[in-house]
Amino acid sequence: MEASRRAEQSRSRAATTSKPHPAQAQALADRPVRMCGILAVLGCADEASHGKRARVLELSRRLKHRGPDWSGLRQVGDCYLSHQRLAIIDPASGDQPLYNEDQSVVVAVNGEIYNHQDLRTRLAGAGHSFRTGSDCEVIAHLYEEHGEEFVDMLDGVFSFVLLDTRHGSGSSSFMAARDAIGVTPLYIGWGIDGSVWISSEMKALNDECEHFEIFPPGHLYSSKTGGFSRWYSPPWYDEAIIPSVPYNPLALRKAFEKAVVKRLMTDVPFGVLLSGGLDSSLVAAVAVRHLAGTEAAKRWGTKLRSFCVGLEGSPDLKAAREVADYLGTLHHEFHFTVQDGIDAIEDVIYHTETYDVTTIRASTPMFLMSRKIKSLGVKMVISGEGSDELFGGYLYFHKAPDKEEFHRETCRKIKALHQYDCLRANKATSAWGLEARVPFLDKEFINEAMSIDPEWKMIRPDLGRIEKWVLRKAFDDEEQPSLPKHILYRQKEQFSDGVGYSWIDGLKAHASSNVTDKMLSNAKFIFPHNTPTTKEAYYYRMIFERFFPQKSAILTVPGGPSVACSTAKAIEWDAQWSANLDPSGRAALGVHLAAYEHEHEQDPKHVPDTIAAGGSKKPRTIRVAAAAALPGVAIEG
Repeated sequence: MEASRRAEQSRSRAATTSKPHPAQAQALADRPVRMCGILAVLGCADEASHGKRARVLELSRRLKHRGPDWSGLRQVGDCYLSHQRLAIIDPASGDQPLYNEDQSVVVAVNGEIYNHQDLRTRLAGAGHSFRTGSDCEVIAHLYEEHGEEFVDMLDGVFSFVLLDTRHGSGSSSFMAARDAIGVTPLYIGWGIDGSVWISSEMKALNDECEHFEIFPPGHLYSSKTGGFSRWYSPPWYDEAIIPSVPYNPLALRKAFEKAVVKRLMTDVPFGVLLSGGLDSSLVAAVAVRHLAGTEAAKRWGTKLRSFCVGLEGSPDLKAAREVADYLGTLHHEFHFTVQDGIDAIEDVIYHTETYDVTTIRASTPMFLMSRKIKSLGVKMVISGEGSDELFGGYLYFHKAPDKEEFHRETCRKIKALHQYDCLRANKATSAWGLEARVPFLDKEFINEAMSIDPEWKMIRPDLGRIEKWVLRKAFDDEEQPSLPKHILYRQKEQFSDGVGYSWIDGLKAHASSNVTDKMLSNAKFIFPHNTPTTKEAYYYRMIFERFFPQKSAILTVPGGPSVACSTAKAIEWDAQWSANLDPSGRAALGVHLAAYEHEHEQDPKHVPDTIAAGGSKKPRTIRVAAAAALPGVAIEG
């Protein structure tokens, strides 16, 4: 009955709303909104103050890098919804906030809805009409139809705030939600005046809130209940349930191809981030194979652009060049020096809003590359984040004791993605107004990947199965190969390692020159929470707290020991790892083919002098692991 009543109200309003010509409506409907920045201030005490509006605008400008093309602000009573827009096409249409027919429901959104065409058709059949071509406008109308229970109907990545003023501004209610995995960033805070603040990035609210925190992925927040509720509850979320579906390589391949094709929905120049590793190479291969015939190909041609970054002579540059030649992409190779990266560290920490060591290591080359890509007129790239979490691709998974623990670790890794790789991929690119899409984190593909019996994901050298074997095998087609065999079976290389091993060595040397032994020995008193245990971590922490000194900010960053990007729990898998804690893949002693020389790993005396100055001429201090190379694995470097 309630849904019918809402539909009737919607049809009544639609009668007084001018509708675009059908051809115009279809053209508009093909124009999705992209990554932007949102800031909402809800229930503030001094809503009548002109100063308040000015302050909200000032804070919203801190997000301007996310949406440099346009901005919008809507005030309704004591609530403000602000938006910074990254205009992909047609700047005159789709500006935010977005509304229902009579503007009584207001929405500010960051993200994209891939099934918006299907939702539009269903909503139009229920009597709704649309003002813009934004894919995100369906959110306002879905709310009218279903109340707060519609979020799971959205296939996409998103963060949004919705304000419902249908019962008058004095009795407004609001809700906010974040996508399933946390591909888009979102924070929530509370002011001393009772206000609620919601922002795409921490920097827009940290100076105004008494307490703030990460808005949890897969959740919605409702002013009606004053709290969070989980809208995304897949079977794998319960780590005690071990999946038992037999491995079906064709089903896995089709699911991934579908996820990539969805993300070809664009009408701006775009490309792929290509490191030459398995994940980015598969993204590129599928995109090349399916690009012809898409709307994107009609606008921009069938020649896919690819981008790679690295130090001169790095493993990634070599492998990416080979994959690009094989696939026939228009390849762009960007070089940076260790000094270039060091000079960018402060900007990277400001934009990524973290002091996590591995995130900063990997974000810096991505940050530098994103600026170059944007200068070429490209606004969207497709990237390979998420595969290692789904399939146990990190090298420490070689030591998983059994399939149950293997599966539980993948679950833990996926749940933490929003604080690591998703944060990096989104913020390092959006710092320059570039959007990154991640097909491995497609909801349907996650369901397919996480339903496989983990016995098939286990790393079994005796059976010729290396890390991510199920994914490699799904694309191992002798008749129509997607990639060269040695690329398809290239050993996992973490991005911060693959751009050049001397990058991390250089960071450690630079940190050692800025952090004394005495400083590190007093770290537990200066930084009692997540106390840094290395000079590199101490150095990043100092910079972070200069930008974000609040206790709430410090608590948004994860901590705990890690080896090769493991969770703290997985360190228990191998006794020697506890003495070699470092998030680099080279810390996986006995597994990585260019593992650290253990006794020299933390000693700056063994770091070549030229590294700290940006050079990479001298040999790095590493050794080839004693373990025999796995079948089909190319030794890079």
